[in-house]
Amino acid sequence: MKKVYFLMVCALLASAVSCQNQQKGAAQQTAVREELVETTVLHPQEVMRTIDVSTTLEGYQVMSVAPSVTGRIEHIYVDVGSRVARGTTLVRMDQQQYNTTKLTYANLALELSRLEALVASGAVSQQTYDQTKLSYDQTQENLRFLEQNTFVRAQFSGIISAKNYEDGELYSGQPILVLTQVNTLKALMAIPETYYPLVKAGMKVDIRSEIYPDTVFPATIEIVYPTIDVASHTFNVKVKIPNGDERLRPGMYVRTSLEMGKSTALLMPYQSVQKLTGANDRYVYINDGGVARRVFVQMGQRFDDKIEVLSDEIREGVEVVTTGAEKLVDGCKLNVSKTY
Repeated sequence: MKKVYFLMVCALLASAVSCQNQQKGAAQQTAVREELVETTVLHPQEVMRTIDVSTTLEGYQVMSVAPSVTGRIEHIYVDVGSRVARGTTLVRMDQQQYNTTKLTYANLALELSRLEALVASGAVSQQTYDQTKLSYDQTQENLRFLEQNTFVRAQFSGIISAKNYEDGELYSGQPILVLTQVNTLKALMAIPETYYPLVKAGMKVDIRSEIYPDTVFPATIEIVYPTIDVASHTFNVKVKIPNGDERLRPGMYVRTSLEMGKSTALLMPYQSVQKLTGANDRYVYINDGGVARRVFVQMGQRFDDKIEVLSDEIREGVEVVTTGAEKLVDGCKLNVSKTY
């Protein structure tokens, strides 16, 4: 019985030693494991900086036909889609106030002409004449105001894009019509503040629309807004787009490209940048003395199959893993088969 017990103890000790040796061997095997990779040594390259921005087109000028006097709308001369020239009468409002003021103005003009002769002969005081002249000037100005707001005319050539009333309805403040210029368009574009020193009025940009995939519409930056948005860290530019053939229309979604000139950048193959599972963080592996080291990066501009990455640890001379990065872990030994 003692002999059997002794044999069982020996077997257990042997099993423990064997397991320990196996674990030690596995650890040693893991420690010496190497991954076969290819790397690229980063060097500055000259690139052409461009910015792609999406935006929505607007009419270069938009006129809301909203007279400054309320009352009944006598007649609307146009409808949605009507093309009008500058100076065309669009709306005629109730004329009662205008006609009354017109009669008062004519009467004051007659009275003023009589007083001019009387004041010259001394029959009427200068004060009486001055008071009548003041009433005449005020009525003249009021008549001009009423004429502009009774017979509302187009301030520019364009197309009627909205109509909110019909003849005879009471105008209550909402614009009666909306006139939109379409032969010239504009767009506001938000650009990252980094590029503020590079963007100037007069720069040429390209406008592209998915509706016309093979067409580039030339445009010009007209105004660079002087302030930066504190929330988005962007600034706006106003772009003017000639549209003589009227293929583009207000409200269309378009893309624009701005060339920011040449500069240098550190580029690497796009596939060498990895994405952290369950997050939007990006990282690359660099060769740190034969060991893979993970470095988190920010994505810069893409140039065909290459990408610019930004990080304090990514600089000239750094050796980045470009092939085989997907099988690496931080601290893994590297077997570099080729370096570009």
